[in-house]
Amino acid sequence: MKADLVHLENIHKSFNGVEVLHGVDLSLNAGEVLALLGENGAGKSTLVKILAGDIPPTSGTITIQGTELARLDVYQARQLGVRMIFQELNDAPTLTVAENIFLGQWPKSGGLVSWKELQRKAKEVLDRLEVDIPVDAMAGSLRVGERQLLEIARALTQNAKVLVLDEPTAALSNVEVDRLFIVMQQLKSQGVGMIYITHRLDEVALVADRVQVLRDGNSVLTTKGKEASRDDLVTAMLGHEAAKNARPVPVVTTKKAVEIKNLSSFTEFDDVSFSVDEGEVVCIFGKIGSGSAEILESMFGLRPLSGGEISIFGDAFMPKSPGDSADAGIGYLPADRQRLGSFGSRSVAENLSVRAWHTMGRFGFVKSGLEAIAFNKWAEALRINSRRGPTQEIATLSGGNQQKVLLARWFEAKVNVLLLVEPTRGVDVGARRDIYEIIRKQAKESNMAVIVATSDYEEVVLLADRALIMARGKIVSELTGNAVDANTLVSASS
Repeated sequence: MKADLVHLENIHKSFNGVEVLHGVDLSLNAGEVLALLGENGAGKSTLVKILAGDIPPTSGTITIQGTELARLDVYQARQLGVRMIFQELNDAPTLTVAENIFLGQWPKSGGLVSWKELQRKAKEVLDRLEVDIPVDAMAGSLRVGERQLLEIARALTQNAKVLVLDEPTAALSNVEVDRLFIVMQQLKSQGVGMIYITHRLDEVALVADRVQVLRDGNSVLTTKGKEASRDDLVTAMLGHEAAKNARPVPVVTTKKAVEIKNLSSFTEFDDVSFSVDEGEVVCIFGKIGSGSAEILESMFGLRPLSGGEISIFGDAFMPKSPGDSADAGIGYLPADRQRLGSFGSRSVAENLSVRAWHTMGRFGFVKSGLEAIAFNKWAEALRINSRRGPTQEIATLSGGNQQKVLLARWFEAKVNVLLLVEPTRGVDVGARRDIYEIIRKQAKESNMAVIVATSDYEEVVLLADRALIMARGKIVSELTGNAVDANTLVSASS
């Protein structure tokens, strides 16, 4: 029996003669949440792009609300109620909440926009979701979680019956995640079907009615959400059992690389003090908004400080700008690597070498071939998968491979201190292990001090020599050795 909302049957897709989907089936019922899992490159994005009409299948059939098609375009998909909510938000920050919700369909009276009617209808949609956001607020002033709910509200005004949610919780705080899950329950009760793409396996049992795993373009597991153990999901995604990650052996050193004393910002954190030894990885763990990411932004000259002292290998340092910090041997990788970290239309070799150009030539000219040599060196060392080698655009790589390129950028620049914000956000299980291994190995071999701001407790357990717990702008606890465990981290940061 076919699903009553969506049924994709025997979907094949090839690009330039290379088959990336091998006869995949997918079904979705009204009022159901299907978690779609898989490593980067497994075929998830290709499959949902076919459903959304962005790309045609090579073969197979698509049935949406009883309408069977060999292929469909974006217009047909929208007419049939399919909407995509991407990680990269697509709102207009300079317009109000109401204007965004009804973007392109503002109500008019006598040829003029009826602002009163627009606000009334917008409030009606938000009430339907039980979301309390002022309709006259500017979208750009909202938190990330609120902006995501805004996009869901807009989809409902366009008669959405199928919502594809791509990594919706990646940038949300715990409170915002809970709020999103409540909204999803509201949507389920209204008959909306949802395909939920995530790398956060602990969310599956909380939100999914069913879970489907893709691996190498094949569907390898479909089961009920509450019956799917984490180990089974990881094994299905990887094709083998995951290696058991033990706590890292703490680095023993006596040389301080970074010393922070009484550091304060104007609003985000206050009177923060800690130190990091050379070769050591210190994770600052806290919920989004706790102040951990903001400390690293301030250290890299992105955010003003109101007081305190920073010393790098014993020398006083007060960052004035990112360039100032980079010149002092400090590297920084933001959480939003696509928007703030990489040059999406440039090659992987250019992205990797940009901080080391001054060593590759003179007078602003890079010697021919040196970028490619640097890329090939790090591609081998870090297992970067770039099918077209150094010339491939970085935007076409998987999230894990993009992150490896950006890490290699700072390794090639030979920084002494590396600041990382949410380094594995949106990265699949296998690539996460690679990245943790890379960070620890490079820190040890080059005596580089690494400071990681993260809201992922598993990341802290698997990566940190020491963990600093942050809440409400202050460091409230420090953990070392076997004391760094998930339960302690979560309870201490609450």
